[in-house]
Amino acid sequence: MLAKGSIMLDCIAISSFEYMVLQSPWGATTTKAVSPCSLADVMSEQLAKQLDEESNAFPDSPDVNAALDAGEEPETDCDLMLAQMLQMQFDKEFDTQLRTEEKKLNGDSKLSISFENYRMVHPYEDSDSSEDEVDWQDTRHDPYKADKPTTTPRKGFTGKGKNITTKHDEVVCGRKNTARMDNFAPEINVGDGLGMDLKLSNQVYNSLKQHCHSEQRRSARLHDKKEHSTAEQAVDPRTRLLMYKMVNAGVLENINGCISTGKESVVFHADGGSMEEKAVPDECVLKVFKTTLNEFKNRDKYIKDDYRFKERFSKLNPRKIIRLWAEKEMHNLARMKKADIPCPEVVILKKHILVMSFIGKDHVPAPKLKEAMLGSEDMNRAYYQVLHMMQQLYHECNLVHADLSEYNMLWHQGKVWLIDVSQSIEPNHPHGLEFLFRDCRNVSTFFQKGGVSEAMNVYELFNVVSGLQLSGDSEADFLAQIEALEKMNEDHVQRRGKKTYSSTSDGGPPLLHHEDD
Repeated sequence: MLAKGSIMLDCIAISSFEYMVLQSPWGATTTKAVSPCSLADVMSEQLAKQLDEESNAFPDSPDVNAALDAGEEPETDCDLMLAQMLQMQFDKEFDTQLRTEEKKLNGDSKLSISFENYRMVHPYEDSDSSEDEVDWQDTRHDPYKADKPTTTPRKGFTGKGKNITTKHDEVVCGRKNTARMDNFAPEINVGDGLGMDLKLSNQVYNSLKQHCHSEQRRSARLHDKKEHSTAEQAVDPRTRLLMYKMVNAGVLENINGCISTGKESVVFHADGGSMEEKAVPDECVLKVFKTTLNEFKNRDKYIKDDYRFKERFSKLNPRKIIRLWAEKEMHNLARMKKADIPCPEVVILKKHILVMSFIGKDHVPAPKLKEAMLGSEDMNRAYYQVLHMMQQLYHECNLVHADLSEYNMLWHQGKVWLIDVSQSIEPNHPHGLEFLFRDCRNVSTFFQKGGVSEAMNVYELFNVVSGLQLSGDSEADFLAQIEALEKMNEDHVQRRGKKTYSSTSDGGPPLLHHEDD
């Protein structure tokens, strides 16, 4: 039975393996005749040894690295050669990806992490690459890397005899100072002093170090000021939050943009919303008082001697005074509105943001009197309007504008409108008459240059507005009389209270009446 089965297997082996077709996917098709063998021969140890000897006698495949270095086209008939080429290509792609990750991880940091130990380094490089394109940052030996400065040993000197070099040597100290520049702040660009063998003296190094510290402190101050202050055409985060709250509350529909900027405030245009207690105009302006004190440092002289805010002024820090400044303009506008003087109407006050009605139409602000192109008739009418408003402001509102000029008067709907009254003071202010004289000088000069023949000079205008009868041959004499009046009034206020002016019957200087007499 066993012999019969053995004969059958031999027949199957002969019929199945009589010819074996060997076809390479990269080369020519070859046919090799296979000699028939029996099952007993296959199971024999002698045949196994023969097959092992034949496999050891297989010719070695050519070295793929040597073939590529020689610039020859490698034969693709051998599967081993193809496998080595694919493995090399895979290793190159792995190295490229590793470089990318290394650059991304290190960035611009002075301390870097290297993946050198994980790279598959090969002697073969692309034939298209040139020496100029080699990334020296990825190599262990950087040809442009500066050498470390030579330092003296711990004992403090090197050499013997006449060739002794101490730690105080000029060259050694200079190189040390150059190396120490790497410890400066990252924002200070120190350059490649080591690569140029730069030697800095102690005086220069100390100056650079001091400058570095000064720049760091200055940068910190500017950053803090930017975060907590209102600059030109920009607002700080706190102010921006207040503006957003007004929009969310419905007081304003939206805030459109900046209209103008000045030394004390930034003005924005906004579309009005609605409020329960009062009507909101269709167009509004937001006057945001700057929280920086650099551009308008002398603003305290307008408010510290004002009896309305004197007690509160002494208890506030400079930044809280800005809110007091906004409140001061709100009260001054309320007085002017009560006297029917054309001026913006106050809508709401939120800390240092004052919302008022917009003087203009369709997002276009009314022109300043300086920029308005007025004819002779309109100029004359504007002059008498300004004269009447100055008298109303002084007698009915008990105010002095203190900054009245053609830049703070608008021409709208055929009449003059007064704006910017945050610095306005009362006549009993220690410098009230001086500010009134300055306003009269600005108004008189503008309208005289504008061709108004009936415009009064500064002395006549001051007497007409104030009701005083001062006389003087020159401006110095006139100002001397004003200062004398202010001095008398200041002494009177300290003793009694507010001042009241009256003029003598003979045209002399005005007298002060005591309120309790």
